[in-house]
Amino acid sequence: MPAALRLAAAIFLFCISTICCLEDGTVPDFSNASPAALPYFTQVFYDRFSNFSESFAVEISQHLGFCIKDPKKDWNGAFNFSSDLEFVSDCITDTDGDLTQRLCTAAEIKLYFNSFFIDGGNNDFLRPNKNCNTTSWVSGCEPGWACSVVEGQNVHIKDSANLPSRTQNCRPCCEGFFCPRGITCMIPCPLGAYCPRAELNTSTGVCDPYNYQLPPGQTNHSCGGADRWADAGSNSEIFCPAGFFCPSTVRRVSCSSGYYCRMGSISEKRCFRKNSCKPNSANQNITLFGALLMVALSLILLIIYNFSGQVLTSRVRREAKSRDAAARSAREIAQARERWKAAKDLAKKHALGLSRTFRRKSSLKSSDQHDSDVPLKLSNPSTSMNKEPINVSEMVNSIEDYPESSGSFHVQIGETNMKKNMPKGKQMHTRSQIFKYVYAQIEKEKAMQTNNLTFSGVVALATDNKIRTRPVIEVAFKNLTLTLKGSKKQLLKSITGKLMPGRVAAVMGPSGAGKTTFLSALAGKTTGCDVSGSVLINDKAESIRSYKKIIGFVPQDDIVHGNLTVEENLWFSARCRLSADMPKADKVLVVERVIESLGLQAVRDCLVGTVEKRGISGGQRKRVNVGLEMVMEPSLLILDEPTSGLDSASSQLLLRALRREALEGVNICMVVHQPSYTLFKMFDDLVLLAKGGLVVYLGAVKKVEDYFAGLGIDVPERVNPPDYFIDILEGIIKPPGINVRQLPLKWMLLNGNYVPPDMQQNLSTVDILEKDCEANDSSGSGDQSAPGEVWDNMVDEFQHRREHLEHKLSKAKDLSNRRTPGILQQYRYFLGRVGKQRLREARIQGIDFLILGLAGVCLGTLAKVNDESFGAAGYTYTIIAVSLLCKIGALRSFSPEKLHYWRERSSGMSSLAYFLSKDTIDHFNTLVKPIVYLSMFYFFNNPRSSILDNYVILVALVYCVTGIGYVFAICFNPGSAQLWSALLPVVLTLIATQQRNSKLLSNLCYSKWALEGFVIASAERYSGVWLITRCGSLMKFGYNIHNWNLCVIVLFAYGLVSRFIAFVCMVTVLKK
Repeated sequence: MPAALRLAAAIFLFCISTICCLEDGTVPDFSNASPAALPYFTQVFYDRFSNFSESFAVEISQHLGFCIKDPKKDWNGAFNFSSDLEFVSDCITDTDGDLTQRLCTAAEIKLYFNSFFIDGGNNDFLRPNKNCNTTSWVSGCEPGWACSVVEGQNVHIKDSANLPSRTQNCRPCCEGFFCPRGITCMIPCPLGAYCPRAELNTSTGVCDPYNYQLPPGQTNHSCGGADRWADAGSNSEIFCPAGFFCPSTVRRVSCSSGYYCRMGSISEKRCFRKNSCKPNSANQNITLFGALLMVALSLILLIIYNFSGQVLTSRVRREAKSRDAAARSAREIAQARERWKAAKDLAKKHALGLSRTFRRKSSLKSSDQHDSDVPLKLSNPSTSMNKEPINVSEMVNSIEDYPESSGSFHVQIGETNMKKNMPKGKQMHTRSQIFKYVYAQIEKEKAMQTNNLTFSGVVALATDNKIRTRPVIEVAFKNLTLTLKGSKKQLLKSITGKLMPGRVAAVMGPSGAGKTTFLSALAGKTTGCDVSGSVLINDKAESIRSYKKIIGFVPQDDIVHGNLTVEENLWFSARCRLSADMPKADKVLVVERVIESLGLQAVRDCLVGTVEKRGISGGQRKRVNVGLEMVMEPSLLILDEPTSGLDSASSQLLLRALRREALEGVNICMVVHQPSYTLFKMFDDLVLLAKGGLVVYLGAVKKVEDYFAGLGIDVPERVNPPDYFIDILEGIIKPPGINVRQLPLKWMLLNGNYVPPDMQQNLSTVDILEKDCEANDSSGSGDQSAPGEVWDNMVDEFQHRREHLEHKLSKAKDLSNRRTPGILQQYRYFLGRVGKQRLREARIQGIDFLILGLAGVCLGTLAKVNDESFGAAGYTYTIIAVSLLCKIGALRSFSPEKLHYWRERSSGMSSLAYFLSKDTIDHFNTLVKPIVYLSMFYFFNNPRSSILDNYVILVALVYCVTGIGYVFAICFNPGSAQLWSALLPVVLTLIATQQRNSKLLSNLCYSKWALEGFVIASAERYSGVWLITRCGSLMKFGYNIHNWNLCVIVLFAYGLVSRFIAFVCMVTVLKK
């Protein structure tokens, strides 16, 4: 392998070329050493050898920094022979002290490794040199043999230019050294290698285990030592075999029972269980632990799947129990009060009947005495009630003589006691206190709606409550016209009128009349249009967006969170949109009022439901959709077809709730389709639009029939008036002598409104008007060619998107006088809501974990670790699988809730709080999913890298791909987002692994950094004899061993950038 050879040359050129040299570069001579001095010379040899890492640390960092992380550590891992120097002593003995004369110089090492670059590194022969050529080929030129230098010649180990003459006293290479073919010197084998003397295999004629042949014709030439050190793929014979460990380069020990030894091991490693590894085990079999973890994970997921809803259900039950107790207590108090008032009224009635009889029979003295006793009892009525039972005859006499004081007597007692015992809203902290306060107020309000309370009782009840008044919004519009900017098509045309606070207005008309456009114009939601005319808010030319916090808009679709209960949906909207200064007890009171008025008590703790899981009925869902806006106590409430799909009873229930809101001064405007006559009469005002956005009628409902009767349009008997009017505007019914096109003009003329120029031309006769209108219609549709129409539509779309972006980025002055919760507070509310949603989606989450675990089992079993590539293949599949599965899971965070987000954003809720809450909850998956995957993959694949390093890389990878999944979920529809999520990991991984020549393109792929992190974490575990393999593989991949931290940082940076892009897209992407 060229890379491995190049790196091996560099390693030895800067390190081993100075073995045993003196300070001047000469080599000491041990030939005359006595046997007693052998240990001393051995130690001197090693001491000089062990100091080379410090001498050449700078050179190593410059040339081999991409694969050598710590020169001293890696040097000691390869050449720290301090534990066993016996092979050096043996070599000195075998060479008669001539060891230092046989070691390769820098020039010989350079010659050896550079020769392998010929023919692309596929040549196993060295170039001819001074000692080994066609005319001079001594025995030391053969593989496994070495020679000594010529006598009298000084050898300089650092000399990289001149080869010494080394042709004398040739003999086999010492054990623990290797002698390459074509040069006549020795190089020490690194730790983890096994370099014994080769033995001749008589059957094959090669020297085992190095597989080189003896030179032909030289019968006295025997097998020598090892012949080369290269990567594991091309020269695995020098590596200590699997199932054995080599404490030195000349000793090979079998692995004991309960231990395992990988290839190139210098010590044996204990298995997790001692009896799980047999003798000579090459690896520990921890598949059983993975299987047990898989079973345990499946049981946990099964428990989550079946009992995920119990956590929230138990809390809901506790709240329901406290709420029911408070409601029952409030009802009992109210019923007791009603019974007491009934008994009081009955006693008063009988007392008035008996008063004449008592007066005729009473004497003057008894009457005087009676007059003096009554005021005493009235002065402290509560004390007399507490200390002794009330005398009925005395009470009757008191009512007879003082009837004017009895009307509010006992009511005041009850209210005063309740006021004394009831804490204020800000003083309530416990759930029971809040519910008692809330239901007491609700029962009072119910009592006020009955007719059996006296005037003084109502006054006492009113003075006991602190009335909160809402700011009123009156909307007046004059000559309101909306025109598309590109096609110049008019959506609304010269609409003039007023919507008053405290009234319920219905907007009706045929399809295409611009009803929803009219509501959008009132709510300030129109973009891409030229708006002419004026819209006044409380007689001031102010933007309606300045009152966004107190304006409620109910969309036509029922946009409600299906995985939340009815109460949770309403409570979340109330907390985020009501004033931050309002006490919690008052917020609960608002929510309970809405639930009571909309008739949602029976389903308050039921999930709203989704398409997959059925919840409440369609009518109840529609009422929840309206309730989301009612709980924020709006001053202007706009509803788009709130009664569509409801039966008559549900529609009336909804409209009664809206009328109750109108009694508090709320300005309500709603689009209605085909209301019943009873429902129609419940409205105060009617806005009737014709096709083209023209007003036919705008005024009181009770006057609409008289107005049309004055035009000659009489509603037949047993026909619903609104249906009849819409049929006329639709052209289904054509009353005699009436032209539908003249109805808007007659309304303008009747009210003195502005008449557009195109309608002023023909005011003389109806026929001319009709022809003119038809001509205008035909000219507007026929003058423009098809390309021109396409261009206008493109301009409309561009203007729509541009104004939408400006609308979102601009910030209008807030005139609502309501301080809603800030971003941090809303973030806390969103966090609680998303947490509940995730708990209820625990079954889906469990399935995700199960699939991820199965992927870990499959990939861990199929993609076994390859020591040459450090398991890069298995990690490549890991990146693809984890990216795909985690992106698909991230899509569920935003894709299903786009409509919900658009609604909440338009109501003034914080987009940042929404996004951060989603991302925060998804951090649970970011931390847990790597554990699930590694618990399977690691135990079935058993790589050399630590599980902690793999976990950190996987956490960074999951964080990165989750952010990319956010971008897909926000920018694309669900089908396209899933396709991109499946395609992108495969494409980027192919680019990262195949396009090594284009580093810029490869560095842009997150999969490149993830794979590099995995490979580096594994490569650091390969040392000693694996150095050449490590450096060769890292050079082949183009990786740097120092970049592990950089890989993690880049992955997290990709995650942050993708989240920023996702957030910007979420804020700016237009709802289609």
